[in-house]
Amino acid sequence: MLKKKNISASKASLVLFLCQIISALDVPLDSKLLEELLQPPTITQQSPKDYIVDPRENIVIQCEAKGKPPPSFSWTRNGTHFDIDKDALVTMKPNSGTLVINIMNGGKAEAYEGVYQCTARNERGAAISNNIVIRPSRSPLWTKEKLEPNHVREGDSLVLHCRPPVGLPPPIIFWMDNAFQKLPQSERVSQGLNGDLYFSNVQPEDSREDYICYARFNHTQTIQQKQPISVKVFSMDSLNDTIAANLSDTDIYGAKSVTERQPVLLTPTGSTSTKVELRGNVLLLECIAAGLPTPVIRWIKEGGELPANRTFFENFKKTLKIIDVSEADSGNYKCIARNTLGSVHHVISVTVKAAPYWITAPRNLVLSPGEDGTLICRANGNPKPNISWLANGVPIAIAPEDPSRKVDGDTIIFSHVQERSSAVYQCNASNEYGYLLANAFVNVLAEPPRILTPADKLYQVIADSPALLDCAYFGSPKPEIEWFKGVKGSILRGSEYIFHYNGTLEIPVAQKDSSGTYTCVARNELGKIQNEVQLEVKDPTMIIKQPEYKVIQRYGQVSFECIIKHDSTLLPTVIWLKDNDVLPDDERFLVGKDNLTIMNVTDKDDGTYTCVVNTTLDSVSASAVLTVVARPNPPFDLELTGQLERSIELSWIPGDENNSPITNFVIEYEDGLHEPGVWHHQTEVPGTQTTVHLKLSPYVNYSFRVIAVNEIGRSQPSEPSEQYLTKSASPDENPSNVQGIGSEPDNLVITWESLTDFQSNGPGLQYKVSWRQKDVDDEWTSVIVANVSKYIVSGTPTFVPYEIKVQALNDLGYAPEPSEVIGHSGEDLPMVAPGNVQVHVINSTLAKVHWDPVPLKSVRGHLQGYKVYYWKVQSLSRRSRRHVEKNILTFRGNKTFGMLPGLEPYSSYKLNVRVVNGKGEGPASPDKVFKTPEGVPSSPSFLKITNPTLDSLTLEWGSPIHPNGVLTSYILKFQPINNTHELGPLVEIRIPANESSLILKNLNYSTRYKFYFNAQTSVGSGSQITEEAVTIMDEGKMAMASRQVDIATQGWFIGLMCAVALLILILLIVCFIRRNKGGKYPVKEKEDAHADPEIQPMKEDDGTFGEYSDAEDHKPLKKGSRTPSDRTVKKEDSDDSLVDYGEGVNGQFNEDGSFIGQYSGKKEKEPAEGNESSEAPSPVNAMNSFV
Repeated sequence: MLKKKNISASKASLVLFLCQIISALDVPLDSKLLEELLQPPTITQQSPKDYIVDPRENIVIQCEAKGKPPPSFSWTRNGTHFDIDKDALVTMKPNSGTLVINIMNGGKAEAYEGVYQCTARNERGAAISNNIVIRPSRSPLWTKEKLEPNHVREGDSLVLHCRPPVGLPPPIIFWMDNAFQKLPQSERVSQGLNGDLYFSNVQPEDSREDYICYARFNHTQTIQQKQPISVKVFSMDSLNDTIAANLSDTDIYGAKSVTERQPVLLTPTGSTSTKVELRGNVLLLECIAAGLPTPVIRWIKEGGELPANRTFFENFKKTLKIIDVSEADSGNYKCIARNTLGSVHHVISVTVKAAPYWITAPRNLVLSPGEDGTLICRANGNPKPNISWLANGVPIAIAPEDPSRKVDGDTIIFSHVQERSSAVYQCNASNEYGYLLANAFVNVLAEPPRILTPADKLYQVIADSPALLDCAYFGSPKPEIEWFKGVKGSILRGSEYIFHYNGTLEIPVAQKDSSGTYTCVARNELGKIQNEVQLEVKDPTMIIKQPEYKVIQRYGQVSFECIIKHDSTLLPTVIWLKDNDVLPDDERFLVGKDNLTIMNVTDKDDGTYTCVVNTTLDSVSASAVLTVVARPNPPFDLELTGQLERSIELSWIPGDENNSPITNFVIEYEDGLHEPGVWHHQTEVPGTQTTVHLKLSPYVNYSFRVIAVNEIGRSQPSEPSEQYLTKSASPDENPSNVQGIGSEPDNLVITWESLTDFQSNGPGLQYKVSWRQKDVDDEWTSVIVANVSKYIVSGTPTFVPYEIKVQALNDLGYAPEPSEVIGHSGEDLPMVAPGNVQVHVINSTLAKVHWDPVPLKSVRGHLQGYKVYYWKVQSLSRRSRRHVEKNILTFRGNKTFGMLPGLEPYSSYKLNVRVVNGKGEGPASPDKVFKTPEGVPSSPSFLKITNPTLDSLTLEWGSPIHPNGVLTSYILKFQPINNTHELGPLVEIRIPANESSLILKNLNYSTRYKFYFNAQTSVGSGSQITEEAVTIMDEGKMAMASRQVDIATQGWFIGLMCAVALLILILLIVCFIRRNKGGKYPVKEKEDAHADPEIQPMKEDDGTFGEYSDAEDHKPLKKGSRTPSDRTVKKEDSDDSLVDYGEGVNGQFNEDGSFIGQYSGKKEKEPAEGNESSEAPSPVNAMNSFV
C-alpha cells in the first residue's frame, strides 16, 4: 500500500492545485489542460457588496469569470433582469461581465442606485455574484445656523458640538483654528468619538473666537467647515469687580473663587449603557468626565481581564479600543473617572454579534462518471445563519430534478453521477447582520491520464535534505501513480519514500546513491502514461573555518576568515554582511577569497559580520562580532564645589569608554602661581566614581584636570577646571633627608632637601639650621638661611657626634618643631693596625686568616671593614721568582676573620691586614708568611707522537706547567681503535718523573692507537692529555695498492666503471661471474662480512685487522676477513687489496709508495670521522664501493 501525505506549502511544486474533497479529482491549473477540459463557470473577480461610488466618475461594476467554454454574462438590478442594450450609458467590457456606466457623459449616479447581481453561464452551469449595492457618495454642506458665544466660568465644564452633516460614508472630524492649526488636546480638552470637543474644566487660556469643526469626506476628497464658535472664560476676580461696580454698598455680592469639583461624566450619561459590536470589528468604548482637578480615567472588565495584545488606550485613556473582537469579549466594561475629590463610574454592557462566517465553504468537485461526492456548506454566526441552496442561480427547490442529487440541510450528496450532473451550486448563509454566498461546481469528466510535469526534468538537491520529484497528473477517473527507479527498476515502496496525493515522490533524506533516473507511471481505466525525471544529489556546502569574535583597537587591522567546502559541480558565491546589511561602500573593506579584512578600523565598524555562502541549492552562514576598543574619550564638564581652605569637591562627566570599561580616573593639578603649565599627579579614583574630595595646600592657585584610563590606555586630559587660589599659611612640614657629614677632619657639613614652592605654603621661605655636640651639655647654635640646602660648621673636633635639626619658616610663621638627627664631624685616617694576625691553611688552595679588631677610638671615623693584602712569594717546586702581584680581599663591618680562596698549591705566601674607614686605610699589620701543601699537578704541557713504524711509535712530552708539588711519575695508558671506533684492551705504563720521551714497540702495523697521559705527585694524579696515532703499513701491501692505482687509472677501467654506474643489472651479473672465476672465496662470505668495504672489524685479542695476520700467525680469521683460505694474497686478487687491507681514507701514499700519513692528537673525540671526511677518494676506492 503506498504511503500518502499532503505536501506542505513550503514544498509545493510550481504547478498549483485546486483543493480536493473526499474522492473528487484535483484539476491542475495548467493552461494547456484547462483549454482542453470542459469546466463550469467560476466567478474570479467582483465588486464589494457595499459599493460606494464617486458620483462624478463613471461607475464600474466588476464581474469576471472563467470556464470552458467561456461563459456569457447577464445582470439583474433590484431582482429583475437588467437589459444593458436599452441603456446607451451602460456597456459591458468584451469577454467580461464588468459593467461600465458612463456618468461623465451626462448620466446621474443617483439614477443607478440599486442592488446588482451578475450571472456567468455556459453549457455546464451558471455561477452568480454577490448582491452588489451601488450607492453614490454624499458630502452635504452644513446647515446655516446662528451660533451664540459661549460664556463659561473658569473651572466649569464645556462641550462644543460639531454635529456634522450626514454623509456617505461618514466624514472624519477634526478641530482647527482660523490659521488651519490643529487645536491642542490633553487630558483636560479632547475630542469625542462623535466629533464634539469636550472641556473637563475651562481655563482662561481657552478663551478664543475660532473654534472650528471640519468634516473631511475622503471619498470625494472634500472638506466642509462649520462656522467658528466663540468661547469666553471669565474668572471670579473679574466677576467680583463687575458686580461691585454695579451694586450699591448695601447690596450683597461676592462670588466665590474657583472651586474644585468631583468628577461628573459628560459622556456617556447615566450609570449604564449598552453596546453591540460585530465579530471581527474594532470595539470602541468612550468615557469623558468633567471635574476639577481634571479626572483620570481607568478601565476594567467586570469578572475578567482586558484581552492582552488586543487592547489599546487612546485619547488620553478616555477611549478603550479592542481589535478583532469575538464572542468572548462580550461582558460589562467599567470606566472610572477619579480626582482628589472623588470618583464616578459607568458600566457599558457589550454584546458581540456575528454576521455569518464560514466553517466549511463548499468546494468544487471534479468527478468521474459513476463516482460519488458531496458539497458541504457550513457557516456560523450570531444569531445562527440560515443555509439555503441554489442550482445554477435558481433555488434548488424549483431547479430541474437530478436523480443523482440529494439535499440534506447544509450538505448535497451526489451518487453515481453522470456527465449531465455537471452544474454550479450556490450556498447562501444569512442572518440579520449579513450573508455569505459561495459558488461551487460539480464537473463530471471522463479523461485518460495525462502527466503535466516536463519530461526529463532535472532535480538537484543537497545530501541529507528532502528530494521532491513532481509528477503532476490529471485523469478521470483519478489515475493511480507508481514510481520506479532506473530503466528496469522495481516499483518503489518502503518507509524511505513518501508518496503524496498530487503524485509527488518525496525522499525525506536523499543520499548520494539516491541520484539517478526516476519514472512516474499514471494509469486509469482509460489509459496509461509515464514520464522520467532526473535526480542529482550534491554535497552540502560547509564553512569549515568560521569567522571568530575579534576585539581590535581603533585604527588597527582585523581579518575574518571564512573557508568553505562545497560540491565541485556547484559554484558558490560568498558575500559579507555587516549587521545583516551589505558592507559599507568603503575602500577599507577588502574582501578576499577566504577572508574579509578591515583596514584602519574605526568605531563605526563595530558590529556583527556574517559570511554568507550561496549556491543554487543551499545557503550557509556564520557570524562573528567585532568589538572596536580604544582609549576612552576625555571627561568633560568639570565642576568645583564645596570650596574650603584645605579641601574641595571635584566632579566630572565621563566620556565614552569606547567598548573598554573605564578602570580608574587620574586627577592632576596645576599650580598656576609657582609652576604654570606643569601638571602634577594628585590622586586616582575607581572608574565607577565621578566625584572626589581633594585635599589642598595653602598658597597654591589650583586648576584640575581628569584623565580616564581603561585597558587600552589613557584618554586625553579633560579641559582644565576653573582656578581656585588657597590662602597662605605657615609651612606644614620641614625639610627632609637632613644629614650631617664632615668633609674635613675639622668641619661638619649639614645638608637637607629644600621644600618646593608648593610646600612653602606662603611667601618668604627660609630655614632655621640648629646643631650641638652630642653627649655634651652645650646650647643649640642656630642660623637662619634662605635659598640654600647646605650649611658648613667649621672648627669641630675630629669625628664627634652632633645633634642636628632644620626647621622651615615663611612670612606667616614656623613649621612644626623638626625631629633631630645625629651627624658626625669629619673623619681622619685610622691610627692603629690590626694585631694578632693568624693564618690557618685548610688545603692546598684555601686558607683562613684571623685578626684582633682595632679599638673604635683609633679608627677615627665610621668603621667600614678590613682589607687583607696577600701575595705569592714563590713556588716551592721551582726556585725562580716572579713579579709579585698582590691580591686584596675586603671584609665589611667589624669582621675579624676571612677566607683566602684560589691559592696555588705548594707555594709560599705573605699577607697583612689593614682597617678601613670613610677617609681611607690605616697602617698595615706585620707581614705574615704561610705555605700551601702539595696538590695534584696540571696536565703535561704537550704530548707528541713521532717516528711511526710498522710496530713502534715514539712519544715525547713536556712537564706540567703547574706541577703543584714534586712529580713522582707519569702514567701512560693506550689502547687500539678499529674503523668502527671500537676500543681495544687498555695498557698502562708508569714512567719515571725525570723522563721526557718513550719508544713504544711491538705494536700492530696499520693500527690506530689512543693514548692517555698524565703526571703524579704524592697527592695523586693530575688531569690527562690524550692523543691518537697510527702505525704504518707493510710495504708489500702498499705495492699491491700502488698497482691497483695504476689499473684504476687506465681508460678501459674508467669506462667500465661508468657502464657499471649506468647499468646496475649488468654490473651485478659481471661481478658474479668474476667472483666465481677467481675461485678463492665465496661472494656471499664477503657480502656478509662487509656491509661497507671501508669499515673493517678488529681482532678481539690484539686489536689488529683480521686481513693483516702474518703468514706465520695461525690464529683463526675473524668473521669478515677477506684473506683466502691458504692465507696468501695473490696478485690476481689485487682488485680488493687497497680497500681490504689499507686504512681507507686515513692513509695516503706518495709517488714512491712511502707512507705520508700524519696524526695529530685529539681530546676525547671520535677520531676517524674528521680525517675521513677530508680525504679525497681514489678510483679504486670508488670501484670497491660498488662491489
